[in-house]
Amino acid sequence: MSGGVDSSVAALLLHRQGESLVGISLQLYDAGGPHPGRFGRCCSPRDFMDAREVAERIGFPFYVLNMEREFRESVIDDFVDQYRQGKTPLPCARCNTQVKFGELMDRAGTLGCTQVATGHYARLHWDPVAERTRLLRSKDREKDQSYFLFGLTSSQLDRARFPLGDLDKQSVRQLAREAGLAVAEKPESMDICFVPEEGYRGFIEKELGEVPREDGEIVNSEGKLLGRHSGIHRFTVGQRHGLGLATGVSLYVLEIQPEFRRIVVGGREAQTRGSCHVPAPNWIGINAPPGPVDAVVQIRHRHPGEEATLWPDLRGGVTVRFRDPQRAIAPGQAAVFYRDDEVLGGGTIQSAN
Repeated sequence: MSGGVDSSVAALLLHRQGESLVGISLQLYDAGGPHPGRFGRCCSPRDFMDAREVAERIGFPFYVLNMEREFRESVIDDFVDQYRQGKTPLPCARCNTQVKFGELMDRAGTLGCTQVATGHYARLHWDPVAERTRLLRSKDREKDQSYFLFGLTSSQLDRARFPLGDLDKQSVRQLAREAGLAVAEKPESMDICFVPEEGYRGFIEKELGEVPREDGEIVNSEGKLLGRHSGIHRFTVGQRHGLGLATGVSLYVLEIQPEFRRIVVGGREAQTRGSCHVPAPNWIGINAPPGPVDAVVQIRHRHPGEEATLWPDLRGGVTVRFRDPQRAIAPGQAAVFYRDDEVLGGGTIQSAN
């Protein structure tokens, strides 16, 4: 329970179905640790108080679990390391796989619980023929969060519950109002929960502490020097603003070359790529395919998805070949494979060509 309206209504719905509940909030990041007074967007005392009040009103026990160590090892350290490698990480997906449906699910048994339910907007469907739990987009496509759940294993999906999958946000808030939950009008967070308002660049630099700056070149596609930068962690593929260049034309980050500490920039059309490589996909809706598979592939959260063919390789990876070239395919983000509303699988993008 995050203390927000979504997880609160998820608990409300399960309670009405007669489920025996234990409410859990996760202490994931100590905002008063190395940088006191700088709360991010999670784990505030106010959020824990809101979650506790909801649990008391509905009528089930509530606890706060300290999982700062697990969160740092699985999410924050990886977040910083990925940016230092010139990639654009997806911490919410990693948190779901490693922490919420990993560490927390393992601990649930000690509380006598057999399942973990969250306020994610996604749906689950048991297929008795295939004998597997299928992961589907939520009915509310605008709020759909299945993209961030691609890494869940079959055993994790079997023990997961997503009560909001058939609802839209307006209906969720209305249920909260009718139940008299104080969080009914609480604003939702749209950003990375542990990154404070000044943004991820400042967060990474504080995490790095006294690590020497790693300056480098900014060049165009032909290798012409256009300027210099103060660290590749300050850039992501597709970025236009904050390049520190005065060229008179709009330029975008096309590629980050960490081995040379080099940023390659170019015009809007130069961003498009026809394929990307996913070296270690996680298959949910199907077994690892022996041959090519057609799918709609989503390459970032708000990406509408594009028709593509998945070409498996002998090492277990897949090359995604898009019907039409796509803009700003960022290594470190996820390529998630869909058939209609069903998640077939997905994985982290290693490269784009």
